[in-house]
Amino acid sequence: MSNLPPPPQSKMGAPPPPPSLIPGTQRPSMHPGQRGPPPPPPPSSGSPRAPSGFSMQGVNSQYMPAPQPHHPQQYQQPQHQQPQPQHQQQPGTQGPMMMRPSQPPLVSPQGRGLPPMPPQQISQPQHQQQQHIPPQPQQHPNDGMAGLSSQMSGMSIGHPPLQPGMASPPLTSQQKLRARRVYPTANSPTAAEQTAGTIPGASEYSPAAGTQPPGYPGASAAGYAPSVGPQTFVPGAQAPAPTSAADAGYARSPGAPGASSGIAQQQQQAQPAPYEPPRPRIDPTHMPTPISVHTHDQEIHNEQPYSTALKTNIPMASTNFTAIDDGNCNPRFVRLTMYSVPHTAELLRASHMPLGMVVQPLADLAPTEEPVKLIDFGEEGPIRCLRCKTYINPYMVFINGGKHFVCNICRHENPVPDDYFCNLDMAGRRLDSEMRPELRNGTVEFVATKDFIAREPVPTSFIFAIDVTWNAVQNGMVAQAAAAIKDALYSGPGLPSGAKVGLITYDRSAHFYSLSPMLDQAQMMVVPDIHDMFVPINDGFVADPFESRHVIEGLLDVLPTMFAQNRTAEPVLGAIVQAAHEALRGRGGKLIVFQTALPTFGPGSLKQRDDPKLHNTDKERTLYEPQDSFYHDWAVKLVEEGISCNLYTFPSAYMDLATLSQLSTVTSGELYSYPGFDAGRDGKRFAADLRADVQRTFGTNAVLRIRTSDGLRVDEHYGNLFMRNHVDVELAGVSSDTAIGALLQYDDKLDEKQDVYFQVALLYTTSDGQRRIRVHNLAVPCTTLIGSMFRNSEVDASMNLIAKMAVAEALSTPLKSIREKLSDRCVHILTAYRRNCASGSSPGQLILPEAYKLSPLYTLSLLKSPAIRGGADVPIDQRIFHMHLLRQLSVSKSARYFYPTIAPLHALGETEGVVDESTGTVSLPELARASYSMLNPAGAYFLSGDGSLTFWLGRQVPSQFLQEALGASSLEHVDIKQHSLPELDTVLSHKIRAIADQLVGNRSGFASVQIIRQGVDQAEVQFASKLIEDRNNDNMTYVDYVCAVHRQIQVEARPKGPTEPKWSYN
Repeated sequence: MSNLPPPPQSKMGAPPPPPSLIPGTQRPSMHPGQRGPPPPPPPSSGSPRAPSGFSMQGVNSQYMPAPQPHHPQQYQQPQHQQPQPQHQQQPGTQGPMMMRPSQPPLVSPQGRGLPPMPPQQISQPQHQQQQHIPPQPQQHPNDGMAGLSSQMSGMSIGHPPLQPGMASPPLTSQQKLRARRVYPTANSPTAAEQTAGTIPGASEYSPAAGTQPPGYPGASAAGYAPSVGPQTFVPGAQAPAPTSAADAGYARSPGAPGASSGIAQQQQQAQPAPYEPPRPRIDPTHMPTPISVHTHDQEIHNEQPYSTALKTNIPMASTNFTAIDDGNCNPRFVRLTMYSVPHTAELLRASHMPLGMVVQPLADLAPTEEPVKLIDFGEEGPIRCLRCKTYINPYMVFINGGKHFVCNICRHENPVPDDYFCNLDMAGRRLDSEMRPELRNGTVEFVATKDFIAREPVPTSFIFAIDVTWNAVQNGMVAQAAAAIKDALYSGPGLPSGAKVGLITYDRSAHFYSLSPMLDQAQMMVVPDIHDMFVPINDGFVADPFESRHVIEGLLDVLPTMFAQNRTAEPVLGAIVQAAHEALRGRGGKLIVFQTALPTFGPGSLKQRDDPKLHNTDKERTLYEPQDSFYHDWAVKLVEEGISCNLYTFPSAYMDLATLSQLSTVTSGELYSYPGFDAGRDGKRFAADLRADVQRTFGTNAVLRIRTSDGLRVDEHYGNLFMRNHVDVELAGVSSDTAIGALLQYDDKLDEKQDVYFQVALLYTTSDGQRRIRVHNLAVPCTTLIGSMFRNSEVDASMNLIAKMAVAEALSTPLKSIREKLSDRCVHILTAYRRNCASGSSPGQLILPEAYKLSPLYTLSLLKSPAIRGGADVPIDQRIFHMHLLRQLSVSKSARYFYPTIAPLHALGETEGVVDESTGTVSLPELARASYSMLNPAGAYFLSGDGSLTFWLGRQVPSQFLQEALGASSLEHVDIKQHSLPELDTVLSHKIRAIADQLVGNRSGFASVQIIRQGVDQAEVQFASKLIEDRNNDNMTYVDYVCAVHRQIQVEARPKGPTEPKWSYN
């Protein structure tokens, strides 16, 4: 195998990182009046004519399907076309033969040269034979990209060269004129097919008469016609169309695309079929996927722990790893979008990548990792820089024999206190550095002094406010909430020591309960005057859950029957917020509200304002804004007292979450939603969410500040937070899942010879009432090479930050513009990589940077999200909930949000589904791709992506599997109303339940399952909408979207004057 010459240097001076190569597509001919480059000259005699599979109506950056998909149809001569001369080619005769262009050399992801494919000598066949396409084997991540490269490498941007031995008759002037036009024909390739080449050694499909080509389903976009092959999913009870030619024999109407008329069939039987060129297609199995990328990363970090001293090549957010704190903080706490920071703003703009971070300050550590060290400096407090107030950390340099230290953030020279002095060794390090965690570890926690204590810290108090109106009683929410609260308090680890609990129920009035341990049972006091709200109980409203256990459990047991006959339908939410503020004033805590309907009575009453006429219009964003400032103003008052609010909603109609969610957004809480709540279906998931919410690490009265090296600053913060100034982030409550995004901006050039430093400091009160300061330190190299930026970028953190920014802009920008900007962002990043790191590659090749090769898929997933996607069928409350979800998601959770986990269950190995005793995790089977065509009709799969679990059963699943897994003899006897897996005494049942618990986050016994049977249950429509790689949710397939991105990159990469991106985050 001959080696190619070394790749060219970047325009910015960077050696290009190893790319993921996807060779590209031929550019179709364009109409004379169309935007873009001038049409190519007509082919001369002896040159094969360019394919005319589809027409591009102008090149733009919006990748949205056309309203009416254009299906290739049988060629019809236009009426304005001049009559053809007698010597012109007639339908059915043998015309000029299409040749596969010679393939240029390939470049593997590792940069090794691959030999070019020898040109194929194609003879003129008498009859076109249908060939069988063998199933594609599972590829290694790098092998898969190489396979995809081999498929697409045969396509070039211009006309293909004529192969030796091939000749075409000279074209007339009419044919030359016609060659400039593009007419759809029955055999035109789709957008995805034109982008691809052929697979060496794989069979190519040439459709015979009356058969359906097994193409990957396409979607029409700007200039893209959907494929005529089988669709990904047919809603309703009809089973999805088959994906193989053998199974594609379903009836078609005579006028349907792909159907042949009787005359055409007679002609085909009477004469030999004309030669048709091979139809190049992209094999979807060779597209970049998170499955192979995550599997490869997991294999790397299974072998050895990750040392944070490496500063780069951090584990992915979805990887199970063990980190050793060697000076840099654990990636679980802080993730940067790139781990080689450009030294100038110009270099960052050239890359179009976002520069920022996602901070999760109280993230849970792995069981195998050391806990955060606690340090007490006494009354003086921790050592800090006198100028910028940076806390002592491993990157401060001690000079003058240890008498002074230089701050790593601002470079200010500070004196060392006498009681902290220590001599230096020959390398300039303190002799006691290994004995001081603050000089050795990237993350430490300091005991706060009195200077950081505004009021005496106390343990956290939890107040549960339950809506007991008629709606809440009828749908079973009251009973489920009472049971879930009882389980959260008295099962598992329970609440931290010293925490207290209070309970409120409400309809048109507020009901308070005395939970004093001196009582035999709880005492209820009603406040009917909600316009003058107060707490009628001075002592006993909040009580220790263990001292008053008999009182609390008794109240929760009888609560559903107390309000079983309640007919009131108007909950007074505003008054409850006022009461919680009064009850927790001066101590802080958490308010957990369970709401089922729009509050239309009392303080903070809202009106029904949802207008379907505004949906999917530019004025729809007015529905994203709060109706009034009542809930926002009271949320600010809650922040002042250190009270966080988590809102659990159970909507059966419009609830105006845009207004109510202010309670959780401003107070750093979280929003949960269970539309159409069903106790049997959603009860377990609701109980699991509440249990995790109450028992996780939690703090109150928090303030967060991010410090950076001179030359950088934090430009914007994103998440559920409140800010009185541009520096301090106020968090009324902070949990282990709290994630804050920060976008960085340049003030000056950075010193490329020095590392870039970041310090995140969080001042908070722990749930057991201690005031602490947690500090995270991070140092990464500075670079002048754009190639290093791409090589050390982090796509999961980048897409998490981009999603938070897009949601923040939704209040002021139409969603259509946001969707365009998201696609533009993806195109600009990949174009920057081509220009600066792969400028010597063929224009017909799509080259993806290794670290960013999942960006097209994640961008497409974000476009399909209910928070961003178009269409009038998305309820406003559902859109608001997903916007709120993207705002609060951590990097690890957003990775699962962008791409669901699909685990096959029908062929489990001996070790799959078995708990590893050393790690406590369950070994999962090899995951499947999120595409309907990848699902085996004879198989069964778990789908998990949003906390819920779907159990999909193929229509040909064996009866033995159903008997061992569900205790059913056939698919028809499966009870789809059961929402928990039966505990059968079979090996398969044990393995499936273990996998279910692993997929929902190790919440044993809380896996609520929705069973869906292929082609039978209507819920399969919703299941199919979660398959990101298919055509759904008003967007194209993954393959077609990559084609669209590639074509736009070709337009952007043409030589032209300097332009600015349409959407710049920096």
